[in-house]
Amino acid sequence: MQRERYESLLRMPEVVRRIGLQPAHVYALEARGDFPRRVKLGPRASAWVESEVSAWIESRIAARDARRAA
Repeated sequence: MQRERYESLLRMPEVVRRIGLQPAHVYALEARGDFPRRVKLGPRASAWVESEVSAWIESRIAARDARRAA
């Protein structure tokens, strides 16, 4: 029997801790399409999918490395 894979959701304080940017900047990046979109959890709550945030971090590292190699 195969187990279902569950995604973890990150609330804003954890996103800020992981990426080192302030909430206003996270929202601006999201609005421009440069950061993963949040998932609404309720009328006043939202979170980001952990794997999408991790992929964003990895893409930033890859972009840095590509600039160095050029």
